[in-house]
Amino acid sequence: MRKSINNGNITWLDEGQGATIVFIHGFAENSGIWDQQATQLKTSYHVIIPDLPGTAATPLSTPLTIESMAEYVYAILLAENISNAVIIGHSMGGYIALALAEKYPSLIKGLGLFHSTAKADSEEKKEGRRKSIKLMEQYGAETFLRQTLPNMFSPVTKSKLPAAVDAYVKMGMQCELPALIAYYEAMAARPDRTAVLKTIQVPVLFMIGKDDNAVPLDNVLPQITLPRVSSIHIFENVGHMGMWEIPTESNVILEQFIAFCQL
Repeated sequence: MRKSINNGNITWLDEGQGATIVFIHGFAENSGIWDQQATQLKTSYHVIIPDLPGTAATPLSTPLTIESMAEYVYAILLAENISNAVIIGHSMGGYIALALAEKYPSLIKGLGLFHSTAKADSEEKKEGRRKSIKLMEQYGAETFLRQTLPNMFSPVTKSKLPAAVDAYVKMGMQCELPALIAYYEAMAARPDRTAVLKTIQVPVLFMIGKDDNAVPLDNVLPQITLPRVSSIHIFENVGHMGMWEIPTESNVILEQFIAFCQL
């Protein structure tokens, strides 16, 4: 079931009953990125998947920051009368989850960083985002997305699952240019939140692809010992899209982690 508040400016997918799990999508994505996870988990849990501002039918809100998107998710939880939840974020969604955990720690029952990092962008990464914005402005969003999004998958996945790669590109093209630029600007401006991992009192899940070019293994590895309780999974022949590249294995891990967070 799709729900909305604030005259349609805040929208989300709502499925199932039980303990609440929130999945937050990343750049150039929408709630559909988690369809395979929602189908599996809604039989046992209450699954909430926001469509962030500028995605699907949700209008872009400005100024857009990682912190404003965390407040967007928080508004959904308030509307649903949810006092605690396991929060799972993919890539940019992980940055939002960390911002949510920083401001509302009592809300978090478990934190999942699905191909994500608590570190801020390096200067090199920021420069890369600025160049990408210029490319999008000059050549358009479609050209940029067709060049960039296939690289989110491992070489093995691109060879075995070309239809998934194509579907991901088509999903990205549902985001309009102003939203894509706003996401890149928000990600570049976000602060380092490794301190959140050092102080968090709930379990943290790290999902890492060895072929992830967006959030490389060596970026995340130093963070896995920071939380009090960590669950770490490193995958061969997986890039930045584990929920699509290895959905069955990802779902098993997610179910185990979520069950552990309920103890």
